[in-house]
Amino acid sequence: MYRILQLLTPEEVEECRKIAAAAPFVHGRITNPHNTAKDNEQLHEQQAYQKSSQLLMQAFGRSPEFAEFAFPTLIAPPLITRYKPGMKYGAHADAAFIQLPGQTIRSDLSCTIFLNEPESYEGGALHIRLGDGEMRFKLKPGEAVVYPSDTFHEVEPVTKGERLVAITFIQSQVPDPFRRNLLFDLNEVAALEGLKMDPQNFSRLQLVQQNLLRYWAEKP
Repeated sequence: MYRILQLLTPEEVEECRKIAAAAPFVHGRITNPHNTAKDNEQLHEQQAYQKSSQLLMQAFGRSPEFAEFAFPTLIAPPLITRYKPGMKYGAHADAAFIQLPGQTIRSDLSCTIFLNEPESYEGGALHIRLGDGEMRFKLKPGEAVVYPSDTFHEVEPVTKGERLVAITFIQSQVPDPFRRNLLFDLNEVAALEGLKMDPQNFSRLQLVQQNLLRYWAEKP
């Protein structure tokens, strides 16, 4: 139900850090004053936001693993956010629809891209609940975790240092998570084992892949 990706190069991580260091931030509640669970800061200056989101969108665009896992049709421009000591984001579910300039996207998947070393801050883990299971993520710079938007999740309080991440939301061509994960597993097996199969059977497998996508996916 989730995937960890190596998304950014070290140079891209450094560029995101430079943008964040030079640009002003505002309290994250400015976008939703009634969200009392939200206690963080977000990049505010428009030029810096456009520059960083373009860099991050290009990284998504060149990642075949992201495309194969998410089946993305729309991605919200990623936003850099930071957490100083005492800040957190209480347990919540992401909004079903995200309003963007000129369009609205459905949030099937959420993504956090980590931009600083996990040992540089204490606390601040991304805590995700999947059914009875619980997972915590503090990843290396440039790594991203993609997970279902309908899960209950939180950012635990930062007690020391600064947590710097970027967040975004993805609308998938295959909105049903069960079907999406079946397709991902099937495609991965085909990629790993296809060349070892009898060519006729491999062609049949490819037919199954495309027909499932044809019947389950929304029109592009």
